[in-house]
Amino acid sequence: MGISAIGGKTILLTGGTGSFGRKFVEVALRDHDPKVVRVYSRDELKQLEMQREIDDDRVRYFIGDVRDRERLRRAMRGVEVVVHAAALKQVPTAEYNPIEAVKTNVDGAANVIDAAIDCDIERGIFLSSDKAVRPINLYGATKLVAEKLFIQANSYVGGGATRFSCVRYGNVLGSRGSVIPLFLTARRNGVIRITVPEMTRFWITLEQGVQFVMDCVGRMEGGEVFVPKLPAMRLEDLARTIAPEARWEVIGMRPGEKLHEELITREEAPRTREFKTFYTIEPEHRFWGVRSDGDPSTHGQPLPPGFEYVSNTAPWMLTPEELRGHLEELGAAPEGAP
Repeated sequence: MGISAIGGKTILLTGGTGSFGRKFVEVALRDHDPKVVRVYSRDELKQLEMQREIDDDRVRYFIGDVRDRERLRRAMRGVEVVVHAAALKQVPTAEYNPIEAVKTNVDGAANVIDAAIDCDIERGIFLSSDKAVRPINLYGATKLVAEKLFIQANSYVGGGATRFSCVRYGNVLGSRGSVIPLFLTARRNGVIRITVPEMTRFWITLEQGVQFVMDCVGRMEGGEVFVPKLPAMRLEDLARTIAPEARWEVIGMRPGEKLHEELITREEAPRTREFKTFYTIEPEHRFWGVRSDGDPSTHGQPLPPGFEYVSNTAPWMLTPEELRGHLEELGAAPEGAP
C-alpha cells in the first residue's frame, strides 16, 4: 500500500475528537486525500466544535462508544482502514475508576477487533503507549492487554484479509492533559509544581505521531509493534526551558508513575528490527511468517544483545533549543524565547 496508504480510502477513527484525532483528520485531508474519514466518538459537543473547525464533506461524524460492539459494526461498514485511538488516558482517573478503564481500553479494543473482522476491513492499527511496557499502573496495564489483543487478532482472521498492528510511542507534546500545558499555565502564577526533577520521558509532537501512524498503516504486514526513535528529556530541563524564572514546588511521584519510561525491553529486543527512524517488534506467533529477504533497507537490522530503549539512557536527548522550536510551532513560545 505504500506510505500514502490512506489515500482514496474510507477510514474509521475511534476517539476522533481527541488531540490525536483532530490532528489526524487535519493531516489526512491536507496531505493524503482520503475518500472519507469517519470520526467516531461519544462526545456530541466535541463533534460539533470539530465540525465548525473542519468544513470538509469528506468527514463524517458518528456518535458512538467503543463499548458498543453493534454500533461499531454499523460504523465500520464499507471501511478499509481503522485507526483505534479511543481510550481513557489519564493515569489517576484509571486508578480511581479501574472497571471503567477496563471497559473502554480493553473491552473496547476487543469490540473494535471483532467489528473490523466482521466487516472485512483491510487494516487496523492501535495506538499504544510507553506505559504499556512493564506497567505499574492500570492505564498501562490496559494498554498492554489491548496491544496483545491487537497482535493476536491476526490469528482470528483465518482466511480473511484483515491485518492488525500497533504503534507504541511516548508523551505527546502539547496534548490535552499533558505536563506542558500545565507548565505553561502554571508559569503565569510564578510557581510550577514538579513531581521529581530527574524524571525522564520520551517526547513526540502530534504532527510526528500522526505521520508515523499513517506511515505504519502502509508498512504493516500484521502483528508488528512499531516504535519511533524519539528524544527524551528530564522534567527539570523541561521546566527550566518553559519557565526559567518560576519557583518550583517538588511534590513527589504520584500513584502509578514511573521515574523513567521504556519503549523496548531487553526481552523484546531479540525479535526487534532497527530501521533508520523506527523499530519494529515482531510477534512470536504462528501467523507471523519469515519476512526477511536479507535486505536491511526493507527488513531492518537486528539489535545488539542486551539492548533496551529507556528514557534516561536514550541516545537522543531533547535540547532546550529543540523544545523551544516545538513550542513555537504550537504557538506557546516559552518565557525568554527570542
